[in-house]
Amino acid sequence: MAHRSLPHVFVQRLHIHNPTERTATVELSQSGGAHFLSSVERLDKDTEALLWSGRVQLDQSRVLLVVAASRRLGSHLQVAPKSEQREQLLTVVHTSEPLEAAHADEALSALREAAKKELQEVMHISVDELVTHHQQAWSDLFISGVEMHVITDAHTPSSRTVNSTLYYVLSAAAAPLLDVRLPQDERSRLESSVRFSDHCFSGHATMHADTLWPDRLSGAAHILQLATLWTLTLQKRGCKDLVSAGAHGVVQAMVLSFGGLQFTEHHLQFQADPDVLHNSYALRGIHYHSAALSLAVRLDAEGKPFLHVWLKPQEKPLQLFACEAGCMNEPVELSAEVRGHTFPVMVTQPVTPLLYISTDLRHLQELRHTLHVKTIVAHQEHMASRERGLPFLFWFSVFSLITLFHLFLFKLIYNEYCGPGAKPLFRSKV
Repeated sequence: MAHRSLPHVFVQRLHIHNPTERTATVELSQSGGAHFLSSVERLDKDTEALLWSGRVQLDQSRVLLVVAASRRLGSHLQVAPKSEQREQLLTVVHTSEPLEAAHADEALSALREAAKKELQEVMHISVDELVTHHQQAWSDLFISGVEMHVITDAHTPSSRTVNSTLYYVLSAAAAPLLDVRLPQDERSRLESSVRFSDHCFSGHATMHADTLWPDRLSGAAHILQLATLWTLTLQKRGCKDLVSAGAHGVVQAMVLSFGGLQFTEHHLQFQADPDVLHNSYALRGIHYHSAALSLAVRLDAEGKPFLHVWLKPQEKPLQLFACEAGCMNEPVELSAEVRGHTFPVMVTQPVTPLLYISTDLRHLQELRHTLHVKTIVAHQEHMASRERGLPFLFWFSVFSLITLFHLFLFKLIYNEYCGPGAKPLFRSKV
């Protein structure tokens, strides 16, 4: 287990079961890579540690140093008849930044001391407590997420695909906000980035981007490639600040991108394509300043979509207001009521976002005058107009061409047999 909030710590659990009537002897071996040097060092009077150290050549002049430290186990383990035994093995891995080979020896010594020190610290924490902290860290990250409820087409990713993608991408991202040693000023800066990210996420939603939500991942290389693609996509779509905040910012940006949510200077807008609202899903734990809101696309009994928004309860609630496409109706104040708030899906011409959310009521009231909407119709009317088929002018043109063709053909036949100099229809036998 790679610990989520202790990025250098790895936990291994050995479970040995002996169902026989005789004592079982299990041989244990701890070894590093073929090119790593190993040594034994004493941590205290009762505990020894194995240290492995090595270097990875990056280019002709630069190297990357790696040091791993682990509690030394005995060479044999005795398991009594009809019993089982568990061993917990903690390993600490430290790596350096790329550095010049000339400075490698000095840096390696410091890295070894850092690995030994952290190993001593975590050995005073029970494995059960480490696991609890690990699970709590992931729970904290997954306050934000995507829930798939009803999927009606083959192009929308399943719940399994969405959750596995989120997990793998977040596993490849650092989580500085989970580090208790992070300086307070840096923590405040990163938390501010997570709570309000200007202009993230710009562009169309990623929901139907197969390369970003793959059904299968073939291995570690594919996972790293996917994480790199997500990072690049988010950075190019206005989410650079969120990505720099680590895993907490990355999950926020991925959730925003899934449904087409975008922050602007004064509001958060939901700009999903109204033509693809035939699926039901929820975007959970979206940070807006100190508030955490969730937005869902739901389907009523007739399959018509509507929007559902609710807030996470908090001691000092933040005033948030919302209005649907065009903001023609008076904005409503959002609250932490259990039932939340629902909004109809309206489609405007020209097309505007389906929902606006802001802390500034006056901004939303003034927004309607700046959108210059010509028409606004309910979603079902919009879809019905698209399903009527080709426009009347097209069919009129086709009918006219067919009619003209037949008239021209009739004229040719008439001139051939009935016009001046026409040939007789029948030959005379005389």
